[in-house]
Amino acid sequence: MGPRFASEMFLKKHPECKHFAVTFYGSLAATGKGHLTDVAVLDVLQRDERKVELIWKPGVYLSYHPNGMNFKAYDEQDNVVDDWTVFSVGGGALQEENGMVAQSADVYEMQSMTDIIKWCRRNGRTLWEYVEMNEGSEVWDYLNEVWVAMKNAVERGIQAEGVLPGPLHLQRKAAMYHIKASGYTASLHSRGLVFSYALAVSEENAAGGVIVTAPTCGSCGVVPGILYHLWKSRDFSDIRMLRALATAGLVGNVAKHTASISGAEAGCQAEVGVACAMASAAANQLFGGSPAQVEYAAEMGLEHHLGMTCDPVCGMVQIPCIERNAYAAARAMDCNIYSTFSDGRHLVSYDRVLSVMMQTGRDLPSIYRETSEGGLAKHYIQME
Repeated sequence: MGPRFASEMFLKKHPECKHFAVTFYGSLAATGKGHLTDVAVLDVLQRDERKVELIWKPGVYLSYHPNGMNFKAYDEQDNVVDDWTVFSVGGGALQEENGMVAQSADVYEMQSMTDIIKWCRRNGRTLWEYVEMNEGSEVWDYLNEVWVAMKNAVERGIQAEGVLPGPLHLQRKAAMYHIKASGYTASLHSRGLVFSYALAVSEENAAGGVIVTAPTCGSCGVVPGILYHLWKSRDFSDIRMLRALATAGLVGNVAKHTASISGAEAGCQAEVGVACAMASAAANQLFGGSPAQVEYAAEMGLEHHLGMTCDPVCGMVQIPCIERNAYAAARAMDCNIYSTFSDGRHLVSYDRVLSVMMQTGRDLPSIYRETSEGGLAKHYIQME
């Protein structure tokens, strides 16, 4: 999504140009084709018969972020008229080399979850009220669009069957899990449904379908998997679902601005781990958790994914990504229950775990950060 947004911004700036060159660097180049990055960019820039060159440099890492891109626009004499380097930092977000956000700026007054919880306690407010205070009442219309898109992704995914695109020939499993879940008693039935819903959205993503980054495409199944299941099984009202979604978004936003949600930068702990934190917080919000309990659920969701590497086989969001989404969704349910049994007091804060996650990500060798050079990706190549 980041490369697509960047392409749209660059084309808008140079609509008169008929020749573009796009160079991908580092992790973005190593896994770009598996993530359909080339398809996304060409879909934008090749309109009206424009010439587009794609250049892949997986061995070259720009200093600011592993997911670097350079766009060049040429005039009719093939002279460069613009040269723009930008970075895809996760969840569709873009940043330039000077650290400035290439899209809209953040609107939140506080970036620390600890400070936000203190504000909630001091004012007798909830986390979703903090979101509304900063975003304005129009946030509910936007979140409703997000919720509809999530539901649609689940419902398409649990009906779809067949093989996902790519060399792995991986079969879709969501429909089978959804059907098989009905044959089990209540507890396993519930767990099976969570698996199926998370699988459904992750498989839609792998097939190039419409999904919501939550916080990223690669981790897009966790939050909707949980929310859809609770909506269907507990008959929560739409406004309560939107409040839970606002809470999840706040948890993800804190991670994005104080640490990372990029697998290329910090491993899969930054994607599936943060997604689990978001889903855990959303579930706890739905079940009436206090801000402290919601924060505790989020903390556990991330803490127990610390150290998770990003090692997509063939650079595709299929193995191990899809199963990780399903498993993280189930873990989010457990984090919610564990926190609900507590009074919300705990020694390790969500902010502290984010700091540890970021340091752990920096300590991971680059082959374990979305390059498809190590871990499961390397093992698969050796077995072929």
